Amino acid sequence: MKRPEYLVSFDTSKVPSFTTDVLIIGSGIAGLRAAIEAAKHHKITLLTKDGLSETNTYYAQGGIASQIDKPSLVSSHIADTLNNAHQLANPSVIKQVINKGITLVKELVSWGVEFDKKGKRFDMAREGGHSFSRILHSGGDATGRHLQKTLIRKVRATNNITIFDYTFVIDILAYSRTCHGALVYNQKSAALFVIWAKKTIIATGGAGQLYRETTNPQIATGDGVSIAYRKGVTLQDLEFVQFHPTALYVAGAARYLISEAVRGEGGILLDRYQRRFMADYHPLKELAPRDILSRAILNQMKLTRDTNVYLDLRHLPSSKIRKRFPSLAKLCKNFGIDTTRELIPVRPSAHYLIGGIKIDLFGRTNIKNLFVAGECASSSFHGANRLGSNSLLEAVVIGYFAGKTASREVRPQKIPYLTYVRRYVHGKVNLTDITNSLRSLMWYNVGLERNETGLKQALAKIDYWSSYCLSLEFSSPQGWELQNMLTLARLITQSALKRIETRGVHYRTDFPLTVPEWEKHSVI
Repeated sequence: MKRPEYLVSFDTSKVPSFTTDVLIIGSGIAGLRAAIEAAKHHKITLLTKDGLSETNTYYAQGGIASQIDKPSLVSSHIADTLNNAHQLANPSVIKQVINKGITLVKELVSWGVEFDKKGKRFDMAREGGHSFSRILHSGGDATGRHLQKTLIRKVRATNNITIFDYTFVIDILAYSRTCHGALVYNQKSAALFVIWAKKTIIATGGAGQLYRETTNPQIATGDGVSIAYRKGVTLQDLEFVQFHPTALYVAGAARYLISEAVRGEGGILLDRYQRRFMADYHPLKELAPRDILSRAILNQMKLTRDTNVYLDLRHLPSSKIRKRFPSLAKLCKNFGIDTTRELIPVRPSAHYLIGGIKIDLFGRTNIKNLFVAGECASSSFHGANRLGSNSLLEAVVIGYFAGKTASREVRPQKIPYLTYVRRYVHGKVNLTDITNSLRSLMWYNVGLERNETGLKQALAKIDYWSSYCLSLEFSSPQGWELQNMLTLARLITQSALKRIETRGVHYRTDFPLTVPEWEKHSVI
């Protein structure tokens, strides 16, 4: 199916416009850090499609992995990241991100992020796949919230940054393999306008909303990856979608993330018969890497014919639970669960897009003037599996590099005249119904376990829905989001079908072995 070049018709000579030096799309930790760095020398425009705080960063509970108090253990952090990447990470990128991360995390502390301490030392937590306790956390299990608020304060106090919230980026404007800015829609004024930019940084976050069950907020619809794809930007490793092993499972409620740090502090997993089962699957038990843990939980659910397993904290001091995990205690209380006396129902949910837009260490893409950072990027840092709390580290480092490099490379640009006319197809569709159908399809056919039959069925349905949805010209974010979701769902499914092996978070029941000939990236 031929991809549309743009989602709407436009004529840049007739649409209101203004210019900026660096345009940043997204307000999570990567976008905010890029804005702060780029604003040291140039005028920055920062866009976010919802409120400034509504990002995946805000909801991150676990923390940020950085050996800032024990530099001697940096080599172990590098080794753990490399070992969990299943031969698909770039060792040079891993070393540079982890080493530079120490400086940048210390900088966050200087800006006001108060990481939890024991006495005068940082209270480091341990998560699955990590050999040592190296996870910094803030407010117990509210690290993302504290990081987001601190960076927003810093951005608001920084000269040269103009913020447009509730502004949906429909497409980047590209001509002759060069990005010149973006076509956007402001939801407050219900109007289209153009932002011409000398450099553009996409930092739109993840795509968890592609799945029926996800820990991600509503805004995580994969817009950045789809936007880039329409302009021929190279994508990488889209089959690698990470599921978080422990999301609160209460029928009818959203899937709330329960931090991996809960298991790091001694939480154990039980099945419906109150049997601790993880020893059957991995010597690290509850601290096994996320891909192994998620599949173990799924298998135990099947064996016991239950909808979930259970997280048990009853053996831990109640004061410790309330102090270390206040958000969890409050969340469970809302559903009538006392974490000190009762089991917590949990099951895996879609959590993190490991693959994305292919970039180098500095955020550069194969399109001139276009940079990417954060979850929508693929820097070859995570490989085929992501260590817990490495994502915030990568986002702050790549965000810094992208902002710094884009700022350095700002040059005068000639603004092109661009026009595009879509072949409009009349008709109406139920956007909510198609979106829900797509999410269910991805959950069952392109989820934790995959096989050729299910993937081909998913591809056929996505192609059918796309055949009429992508030909329509919508006039609101809900329609554009659906078109982006259909685009990315197809790319993920194609990539999963093509990789005929099991590696990291990509698990093929019809090809359960990891094979040497697939020790390579999937590139689109």
